[in-house]
Amino acid sequence: MAHPLQHFKTITKHRHRVISHCAKAGILWQGLRHDLSKYSPTEFIPGAKYYQGDRSPNEMERELYGYSRAWLHHKGRNRHHYEFWNDYNPKTRRPEPVEMPLRYVIEMFCDRVAASKIYNGEKYTDADSYTYFLRIKGKHRMHENTEALLEKLLVMLRDEGEEKTFAYIRGLLKEKKHG
Repeated sequence: MAHPLQHFKTITKHRHRVISHCAKAGILWQGLRHDLSKYSPTEFIPGAKYYQGDRSPNEMERELYGYSRAWLHHKGRNRHHYEFWNDYNPKTRRPEPVEMPLRYVIEMFCDRVAASKIYNGEKYTDADSYTYFLRIKGKHRMHENTEALLEKLLVMLRDEGEEKTFAYIRGLLKEKKHG
């Protein structure tokens, strides 16, 4: 059964939360462009069709077909997903993870925190995104430097809270800009 209105509300609420986090991080323009592909027919229709409310519709699509067409479309258009940053290495002759630029790691951090807040609702804590990260740490094709920075930010969020973490992120961006 399709749930287009509920899916629309969920992705829009998530996107607005990411925009808010990106603004706090100092990358508002990126936040404004975040996940616009989710409104395309290729992603929106399966999202509405497999909507459940407590997890990504892509999971249901994967369970049914062994892959998610919507996810393949999404990850190929959104640079804040580490899966976007895999490329053929001519030396090893196989696909390998590429280190993500700082601004996309920060957007990925904002995305994960927003997703934890949306899916966990009132039960959300600043440790949730790190707990989720631990389930996948070392199991995915993420560049080691990208993974280390993401983990550092998630641990900082868990231990020191949003205000200090976003201040640290703004400092990283400033350092990169002037470095």
